[in-house]
Amino acid sequence: MRLALSDWARSDGVTWVFIGKALITAFTALWLAYRLELPQPNTVLVSAFIVLQPQSGQVLAKSFYRILGTLLGLGVMVALIALFAQERVLFLLCLALWVGLCTAGAARYRDFRAYACLLAGYTAVMIGIPATLHPEGAFMQALWRVLEISLGILCTGVVSAVVLPQTSSAALRSALDTRFGDFAGLASAGLAGNLDAERFEQASARIAAEAVGLESLRNVTVFEDPHMRLRSGRLARLNSEFMQLTTRFHALQRLLDRLRQRKAAAVLEALMPCLLEVSELLAGWHGRPLRDADAACLAAQLDDCKRQLAPRIRQARALLAQSCPREGDQLDFATAAELLYRFAGDLHDYAQTHASLATDRHEREQWKERFTPKANALAAAVAGFRCALLVLAGGTFWIATSWPSGATFALTSVLIAALSSASPNPRRLSLQLTLGTLLGASLGFVLTFRVLPHLDGFPLLCCALAPVFALGAFLITRPQWNGYGVGLLVWFCIASLPANVARYDAYHFINEYLAMLLSMGMAVIAAIVILPPNRPWLWERLEGELRMRVVHTISDPLPGLSSGFESGTRDLLNQAYGLSAGRPDVQRRLLRWTFLVQEIGLAIIELRREQAALPAEPRYAERMPWRRAIRAMGRALIRLFAHPGETNRLRALGAVEHAIHATRNTPEPHPPHFDTSPLRRVCSYLHFIRTSLLDPQSPLRERT
Repeated sequence: MRLALSDWARSDGVTWVFIGKALITAFTALWLAYRLELPQPNTVLVSAFIVLQPQSGQVLAKSFYRILGTLLGLGVMVALIALFAQERVLFLLCLALWVGLCTAGAARYRDFRAYACLLAGYTAVMIGIPATLHPEGAFMQALWRVLEISLGILCTGVVSAVVLPQTSSAALRSALDTRFGDFAGLASAGLAGNLDAERFEQASARIAAEAVGLESLRNVTVFEDPHMRLRSGRLARLNSEFMQLTTRFHALQRLLDRLRQRKAAAVLEALMPCLLEVSELLAGWHGRPLRDADAACLAAQLDDCKRQLAPRIRQARALLAQSCPREGDQLDFATAAELLYRFAGDLHDYAQTHASLATDRHEREQWKERFTPKANALAAAVAGFRCALLVLAGGTFWIATSWPSGATFALTSVLIAALSSASPNPRRLSLQLTLGTLLGASLGFVLTFRVLPHLDGFPLLCCALAPVFALGAFLITRPQWNGYGVGLLVWFCIASLPANVARYDAYHFINEYLAMLLSMGMAVIAAIVILPPNRPWLWERLEGELRMRVVHTISDPLPGLSSGFESGTRDLLNQAYGLSAGRPDVQRRLLRWTFLVQEIGLAIIELRREQAALPAEPRYAERMPWRRAIRAMGRALIRLFAHPGETNRLRALGAVEHAIHATRNTPEPHPPHFDTSPLRRVCSYLHFIRTSLLDPQSPLRERT
């Protein structure tokens, strides 16, 4: 019974707790709105439901950005009313421009900052459109809206933090603890040669999504937990180091796969003892949560492993040189050995950073690099244009018809377009919001005209509203039904919630819901017709953005380049993967481009680091032939990834081979080991780029 209750508490129990907290929040906010005699109690409840989230940190973050967006929208709208209150056409044009800019900003950021952008646009419309009818009271209406929104936010934050809180910091620690155990099993299987391609691809997509999600969680916990705030730099560093070690493993795994496809038995046989040493170490951590004390133990194990790995690699290289002296095999071995040794080093750095979380202050907190998300500018502009067009269409229809509910029509179209702009499938979300609103209209009609007239007192009102609110909260907890829940709760509160003085007017009620449903239908049509994001035009642009990440690794400044490359590549993949849901062929092609970009981008970054750290000796000078050959290779790679094609691939391949030849023919007095010879390390990275360009399964070959 105890185990069953524990399982229930972690699954369905979380849902029921959320529903209970939603009811407490709604009725507390509604009672205060009635008690304080606020003009629009429905605004208080709408704010409470929009901010409501399962985790208290998400509530606080969303509340903070909602207040910022509300104040910004308030300031803009007061200025617009002061300038254009007498001219509705100019007012609507400026309003459409402002809302379009805000929606484009929301599509650009795609996190809680996006929510601030949405609220800046939505608040301007919510205050501005009714204020055009009575501009003399616009300023007082704006103040009332701010008070109502603030009350809803306050109620939600207090209930979320006090009543059975589900903290974001706990979710973050759980994600950190379990993430490494899953990756350890994946890496152990890959190094031992037991990782199939399908599992590798699925894991790569999941790891990219986890990296983006972990960064969002880290930003949320800053608002909630002071202990996590003290560790914010280390958490950012931990996520960056995890992305780097997964990229290193991916590069090593791809190289090993190519060696197995070529049946390079001698190289694989020489490498196997080194691979198994790291694989067996990671196998012991498969499925285990990595807590702070465990991370310190893992760091000690990896430190011993690194000390033993270097002489073992030298010994294996000597044996390979005797049994198979071919230059190509020697380069393959050197490149794989370099990647393996660096992979062990990345694991060691990650374990040390994880172990440092045990203390409040640590030197590893000093981390300047940050997660750098990437968004497609054209997609953001299209979302803003779509929303601005809906504002103009709704406002024009309102002016032309003088419909009493025209303000609701225009306001709802903005809300729908703004909420759906950040969705990968705006048509689906708009349709869900419409159906949820239709359900709210049906329930609202029955409650307003058949139930509420027979009730007396606030407790009975709560009993009548509780089933509707509970149903909406339940739908919100299910990702596939979230739109239905938002549509039900938000528009039920807007049109069906009784004000301080109840109004039983069926004509007004039907007009309001008719305006909402018509504007939602218009938003659905706009989402279908005006460049929906889950279509090939955006997939291809995101694919182009992925390829350009290689160009940035060649041309951008070196400080912060690695973190920006890792985070930007994963964010683009995560976006593209979500937008192409239901199209496994598109997802597979995007994954293959991501693999190629990560491989070559990592090698270029390491090449640039090696060149930046070279000693001031004549053989390493900028004018040396091998340095000039590497620069020529960079220009050829820029042409290749900007314009993929067989001609550019062959040109880039020739440039890489020339750089390898020039590097190998440059004399160096240091011992020929990768831990002492910079040119040997440079040569291994050049050879890795060469193997990527020669890969028969590369998407560059598909372009041919």
